[in-house]
Amino acid sequence: MTRYALAVDLGGTKIEAGLVDEQGGVLAASRHRAPTGREITPEGLRGAVSTVVSSALEHLPQGSSLAGAGIGSAGPVDFGRGTIHPVNMPGVHGFELVEAVRDAVIVDSGQFEVDVAIRHDGGALALAESWLGAATGTKASLSIVVSTGVGGGIVVGGRPIGGASGNAGHLGQMHVSTDGGELTLEEVASGPSSVRWAQLQGWQGTAGEQLSDDARRGDRIARAAIERSARAVGRALADASTLLDLEVIAISGGFSFVSDDYIDLVSAALVDWAELPYARSTRVVRSGLGPDGPLVGAAALAFVGPQAS
Repeated sequence: MTRYALAVDLGGTKIEAGLVDEQGGVLAASRHRAPTGREITPEGLRGAVSTVVSSALEHLPQGSSLAGAGIGSAGPVDFGRGTIHPVNMPGVHGFELVEAVRDAVIVDSGQFEVDVAIRHDGGALALAESWLGAATGTKASLSIVVSTGVGGGIVVGGRPIGGASGNAGHLGQMHVSTDGGELTLEEVASGPSSVRWAQLQGWQGTAGEQLSDDARRGDRIARAAIERSARAVGRALADASTLLDLEVIAISGGFSFVSDDYIDLVSAALVDWAELPYARSTRVVRSGLGPDGPLVGAAALAFVGPQAS
């Protein structure tokens, strides 16, 4: 009998749900999305949760079983209460996301309750990278998402490192020095932040995709914005690797595809910035999970377990 996990990924622009098997395969027909956004309300989010969970479970194959549900959410997350406090969605601070997913499963199935595990999205992704992705078999790894926001997670010895509250890995809220000021890494390196910086330099585009296209065509401002993002990420990762003695850093997220050499730029910045040889030897690689990473990360919480040390 094939076992599936219900995987839920909540981010600043969308919520997605799908069914994932024990090999990390996502059942394509089960993937469903709904928009979120900075202005979303608790009522709006509860409706979106219900919609995507119900749509995903409609595709649970006959004769298969549901192993549980995992949620990777924009954070911080309160694990004891199952609530979220996402930086980019202030209107849903304190929202009971675990309860909303559990209720949606009960309503859809009409009969059973499942265990629901939650972790911030970077931590869930890091667990999946260690389970099935680019960090499999490593002693210490970090996974980072560079997208609408910037986040990450840490795994040591196959176990996610959560820290005192379980929220360790919020790299995007680390402060970095750039352009003569102090900003968070997210304010420098995320897709929207890079677009805004390029616009201030005179670039006429409006989206990360245009930034990518223009850089490939030789636009110097667009290229400078990409290099600025990668340099900030690489420097932050050099500090993280110095602190944690990392073997591998896996990078994912939509903005990490803004140029073919983005990962190489990050790696070069890490090597240039790190003071100690062990930190300079950290391998920076692209995620081994591809675009399915966030859902596989959520599923990992159900199959592998969310325990933090």
